[in-house]
Amino acid sequence: MKKTLPLFLMGMFLLLLDSARAQQIVFSAPEKEDARNLSFEIIGKIEGNVLVHKESRDIHHIAVYDMEMNLRDKVKPDYLPERSRILSTDFLTYNNFAYFFYQYQQKNTVYAMAVKLGSDGKKIGDPVVLDTTSNVNYTVNNKIYTFINSEDKQRIVAFKISTRNDKEHVIIAAMFDKALSPVEKVRVAVSMPEKNDFLGEFGVSNDGSIVCLRQSGTSQNDNINKISLLVKPVGSINFTENQLKVNKIYLDDTRIKIDNLNKHYLVTSFFSKIRRGNVDGLYYTLWDMAENKELLNATTLFTDEYRADVRGDGPLKTAFNDFYLKNLILRKDGGFMIVAESAYVTNRGNTLNRWDYMNGSPFFNPMYGGAYYGSPYNYYSFNNPMGLYPWGGGFNSFGMMSGRNMGSNVNRYYADNVAIISFEPGGKMEWSNVIRKSQYDDNTDNFIGYGLVNSGDQIHFLFNIQDKRSNLLTDQSMSPVGQIDRTPTLKNLDRGYDFMPRHARQVGARQAIVPCIYRGYTCFAKIDF
Repeated sequence: MKKTLPLFLMGMFLLLLDSARAQQIVFSAPEKEDARNLSFEIIGKIEGNVLVHKESRDIHHIAVYDMEMNLRDKVKPDYLPERSRILSTDFLTYNNFAYFFYQYQQKNTVYAMAVKLGSDGKKIGDPVVLDTTSNVNYTVNNKIYTFINSEDKQRIVAFKISTRNDKEHVIIAAMFDKALSPVEKVRVAVSMPEKNDFLGEFGVSNDGSIVCLRQSGTSQNDNINKISLLVKPVGSINFTENQLKVNKIYLDDTRIKIDNLNKHYLVTSFFSKIRRGNVDGLYYTLWDMAENKELLNATTLFTDEYRADVRGDGPLKTAFNDFYLKNLILRKDGGFMIVAESAYVTNRGNTLNRWDYMNGSPFFNPMYGGAYYGSPYNYYSFNNPMGLYPWGGGFNSFGMMSGRNMGSNVNRYYADNVAIISFEPGGKMEWSNVIRKSQYDDNTDNFIGYGLVNSGDQIHFLFNIQDKRSNLLTDQSMSPVGQIDRTPTLKNLDRGYDFMPRHARQVGARQAIVPCIYRGYTCFAKIDF
């Protein structure tokens, strides 16, 4: 009996310690106006308030929550035009304010606009016209402008692309500083010598250089066999063109990442040894900004051991065929980590493969909207450029993410294992790991996939575990050396909330806002790690 009490006290101490380490979660109250078809975007945390943009039936407002997720105010943006459809909304958040970027068509002109928001969700000053496109003699259904920003948020670019001439696409880019003061506006013609050339992902570095990829496929909706890195420094009226070496391989799902600390551009892609073949490995090129030269051009073949680790039920040779690059994470020493997820769609029992998605990429659509101007990747997101899936759809829009229309049949969406690979600065693979999950849902993809929270010492992967007819939100954390641990179950998960973790937005070093559904209404949860 004397030994039982100390053991009991020790057990209680460990239980309390585990409880103290568990994540803390609080929910916003469901609002009757926030029905299931609500479109939303989590703007971020500004001076202790959480701001969320909401839109339903073309009615917009900014919801302001305190740190306990109590609704403090609902601000109607009276500066938005009442009789014009808003073509897109994007946000860029700073510590004490945010920019609200939007575009709309009025008669024959499309306006790219920006307005500054305070922590109360209300505008600071008047909206600013960033650029206009005149003589648009058709009704625009998709956005014309794309907004991008540098990592330090000191450079903001609104750009559009004219695709009227197949042999020469024209990029018109307006650059601004943090105060939205004009830095430059340029019109740059980019030659498109090959029949199947298209422009891929764009970015802007901290020094103001605009960078993008020009790619060429063997045919439309096929592998990429040529790729060029295009860079336009501030003050220049032309892109410098550097063709990257692609030696007897075929690329698919190319991405570019700007390493401002080490002054590098990282270009990476899955590759196949044969045209339209199985994914064999990863291609990557490291380019020096200052010297404008190639530092590294390499490929890594996936071993049978790793293929067996990531595959589902299929054979080894097809293990990576449903994987798409979702995150490129840079390290201070110049190394990098790639995160890819298995994602696919079935319809009437038929599984769509990566060739059924536009250009084999789930992240952006290189086919341009409209008859004259268009975005090179209609689904690129200002805050989360790598958070989309093969079935397309909008960003953080619950009612609009059910994918391409394939008739009245049920579309079933899958999101399975996550592959993680870390590389040394010299390009050598140092470790790999797998987060195992199996998810699916019918007619919506909102509850599958994962969200990332980077707390510095760990990267948290948030995703739902499907248990019978319910989803249980789980957190698996990964250390810098690839060790994956399942952390204690999140509290308050037994209240009937269904989480949408892939739409989560990190708002602090160890804090994230995760949207969820409660009894058919959209609400938001704040999670502290």
